[in-house]
Amino acid sequence: MSTANTRILIVDDEELVRESLSGWLEKDGYTVGTAPDGAVAITRLEREPWSILLVDMKMPGIDGLQVIDRARALQPATTAVIMTAFATVESAVSAMKLGAYDYLVKPFDPEELSLMIQKIVRQNELIQENETLRRALRRDCRFRDLISKNAGMQSVFDLTQTAARSQSTILIFGESGTGKELLARAIHAESPRHAGPFVAISCAALTETLLESELFGHEKGAFTGASTRRRGAFETAHGGTLFLDEIGDIGPKLQVDLLRVLEARTFCRVGGNDPIAVDVRVIAATNRNLEKAVADGAFRDDLFYRLNVIPITLPPLRERPEDIPLLVEHFVERMSAELGRKVDGVSREAMAMLLDHQFPGNVRELRNIVERAMVCGPGPVLQPADFRLPGAVATPPMLNASLEEVERRHIASILEQTDGNISQAARVLAIDRATLYSKIRKYGLREHADAS
Repeated sequence: MSTANTRILIVDDEELVRESLSGWLEKDGYTVGTAPDGAVAITRLEREPWSILLVDMKMPGIDGLQVIDRARALQPATTAVIMTAFATVESAVSAMKLGAYDYLVKPFDPEELSLMIQKIVRQNELIQENETLRRALRRDCRFRDLISKNAGMQSVFDLTQTAARSQSTILIFGESGTGKELLARAIHAESPRHAGPFVAISCAALTETLLESELFGHEKGAFTGASTRRRGAFETAHGGTLFLDEIGDIGPKLQVDLLRVLEARTFCRVGGNDPIAVDVRVIAATNRNLEKAVADGAFRDDLFYRLNVIPITLPPLRERPEDIPLLVEHFVERMSAELGRKVDGVSREAMAMLLDHQFPGNVRELRNIVERAMVCGPGPVLQPADFRLPGAVATPPMLNASLEEVERRHIASILEQTDGNISQAARVLAIDRATLYSKIRKYGLREHADAS
């Protein structure tokens, strides 16, 4: 963001202050606007975009804190700085709680103001660059709802995009929780059949009799309880895609029936004799070794070959640990909206713990762990204890340590987790910046902090 593109709104009821600040900032190359009171400022916020607000704390009518509160709702990305001639800890705390970046005590040095604005501009540029890079990374690492920067998964995405355009049957291999159904849905969405239905059936969840009825439907009176004719999954999926999850669990009779449908594209409902023609693309998935099942005689070889036209294997999460931070960020962002809870991220210690975990439940397990942490974790930055991983060792208590030592270590830890960012550390610690600065000086923690 160039200085000319940085729009600064000065809100102060003193004309001399507005003119002085405007002159200084315009000389630095910024685009500057002014408002003589809070009402005018809010009107300008409603009509125009602003990068930075310089707001006087005490004004008749709508005061500076009310302006900041309204600005946060109208333009959340705008950085606010409070100006006051009556600097107190209480006023600073109130401003920071409303999201003010910092405060300036009147009268202030133009050089001090200039340096603060430069710092805000640089910080906003970094935020924009990071968001741009993050969007680009997500775009490059995303295939529909699947996210990965792993080379093996990128090959899967490439193969999937090619396979989706065909009409061939696809067989997806992968452990439980790797995202087989998500991949099947992505194939359907990318295929010429995307306007048709996508029907998913879990072959492991039903008995053979019920699964037969689910797949092929039944006629009235076909069995006890069949009081009406019912369409099955093949009919429902006509013109679209049928996803058969855990295909390795079906019994011998259904294997024969399924082979017949795949070859003839016709079937009969349970209890019926009239053949029904269907136009369905079948995608099957399994977490079993079907080749071994064929060798053992538990799975028909002709059905295996009919399903295995285009095989796709999803690697387990433990083989692509570089995806864990990407997936955690995705889940935190999505669940923040779903749960209505703002979470700033995950501490470095917690991320290291997640990277060290093997995740037998794969991406599904990771998602559930993140959701539990977001529901149960008390702070804005998720900590190791929030995730409650099996086998995770709790941090031992500091025995024989004074209260001051416990506080010093805790503040040092938070500063390290937030990369020395004072504003973020103050939010995590639930104290104001002035108090945090005081404790940093008290405990000699300057090497852990920057002035952010």
